[in-house]
Amino acid sequence: MRGTDIHQETLFSTISPGDRVSKDHPLSSIREMVNTALKHLDHDFDALYAKQGRDSIPPEKLLRAQLLIALYSIRSERLLIEQLDYNLLFR
Repeated sequence: MRGTDIHQETLFSTISPGDRVSKDHPLSSIREMVNTALKHLDHDFDALYAKQGRDSIPPEKLLRAQLLIALYSIRSERLLIEQLDYNLLFR
């Protein structure tokens, strides 16, 4: 079963990570393009996943993570997770 792509803007802060990063940063425009492309693939993702069972990690999140790995030459998924803790740009 396909998990939902939930965007949690704030957890322990009243300012979202998107507000902390400047609007003219290249990742901001890349994120908009990626979100638009993934929205067009939504129907295709639904067709690939079973209707029953446990929720999976949303494919949108996995594809965004792989894009960050490619853009920033991060060596492994473990290092990506470490970078997510420190780098507000990746959130």
